[in-house]
Amino acid sequence: MNTVQLINNVIKMEKVLILMSILLGYLGYSQSKLDSYIEAGLKNNEIIKQNNFDINKSMYALKEAQSLFYPTVSLNANYTVADGGRTIDIPIGDLLNPVYSSLNQITNSNAFPNLQNQSVLINPDNFYDAKIHTTMPLLNFEIIYNKRIKSQQNSLQKIELEIYKRELVKEIKIAYYKYLQSVEGIKIYEEALKLVKENQRVNQSLFKNDKINRTAVLRSDNEVIRIQANLETAKQMSKNAQAYFNFLINEKLDTTIETDQIETLPGDWLADNTQNREEIKKLNQVKELNETVGKLTKSYWLPTLSGFADFGFQDFDFEVNKDSRYYFAGLSLEWNIFSGNKNKYKLKQVEQDTKKISSQIDNVKQQLLLQFQVSQNNLKSALEQYHADKNQKESAKKYNDDITRLYKEGQAIYIELLDAQNQWVNAQLNANISLYNSWIAFAEMERANATFTFK
Repeated sequence: MNTVQLINNVIKMEKVLILMSILLGYLGYSQSKLDSYIEAGLKNNEIIKQNNFDINKSMYALKEAQSLFYPTVSLNANYTVADGGRTIDIPIGDLLNPVYSSLNQITNSNAFPNLQNQSVLINPDNFYDAKIHTTMPLLNFEIIYNKRIKSQQNSLQKIELEIYKRELVKEIKIAYYKYLQSVEGIKIYEEALKLVKENQRVNQSLFKNDKINRTAVLRSDNEVIRIQANLETAKQMSKNAQAYFNFLINEKLDTTIETDQIETLPGDWLADNTQNREEIKKLNQVKELNETVGKLTKSYWLPTLSGFADFGFQDFDFEVNKDSRYYFAGLSLEWNIFSGNKNKYKLKQVEQDTKKISSQIDNVKQQLLLQFQVSQNNLKSALEQYHADKNQKESAKKYNDDITRLYKEGQAIYIELLDAQNQWVNAQLNANISLYNSWIAFAEMERANATFTFK
């Protein structure tokens, strides 16, 4: 491949990449600064990390519950030394000596000696027992329902984490909009400061030429001081908004925030989605968990069956031979017949909890629907306020331009100019506030409707 072909291939690749970037941008795949901050906030938030630790812990608890279905194998060994204590008397001499005496007389010999009665210790002396002990549950509803409870608890923690994440997304969005609001406020005050300083310069020049009296100069000086104070206040509020936003995304409080220019308004209205909110899912999960607890309580009336088996060696003086080997196996059945109605009253408590949870679900559904409707109405009000402030801003700008022109022509007094400029500054501030208040209201409605999509 020569140099010309290589250059042509590079140019083709660049064209393909440009077309792909245009296509992705058209399809809406470009990620805004706010989306990046939300992603970082969800990734770096310490409380989310702590909740993930709890979820992992509950997952291990679920695996622990699953392990109860498997057999348990252990190695057991013991060695005993004993002396004294209870004994078992065996009257061997009393039983056999008369017979042996008769046999000696018959055989005319002493082939059958006299025997002594024996006394054997109950506690074995110089005795060992080593075995492999295996147990396994065959029928145990307590283990079955315990596993189900652990699984439901794990799901419950995941739902609680989703609730917190949605709340965090809302807080990040609101903090971001408030920071943008403060930054735009600083820009407005900076422009206003330039304007009043220019008025101060013009009035001082006019006063030196005896065109106006000292009152206009003093008033312009006061306006400069007032705008400077407002500008400083706006800067401090912006620093506070910056610190809070960085706190939410777990960054240093003075980290610079990159922003996108927002001049549009929230568009699409959200349809009611409150039935799918995690708060409802959480209560439904709690209800299922409580029902499983009820089944666990009922399982105490059912029998439990387990098997066991031992294989090992036991003998005296550490001897090991074919007679030392043994095995021992069997089944164990336990069935509670009467417990003083303890389980009956436990079940009654579970039933009352179930009724309470059902009532809570109905109440929370109404609360969430109310929250959504209130947030929707707040958004409508914020949009109406923005349109009104926008019209006021346009009118104030025209009025200020007209009065400024008349003042320069000497056809308006300074008080009129000052009033027009104040109206123009206030109209800009109000339009800026209402614009971002609309986005804040949209973020609250999005939270109330649980429509933010997690990646």
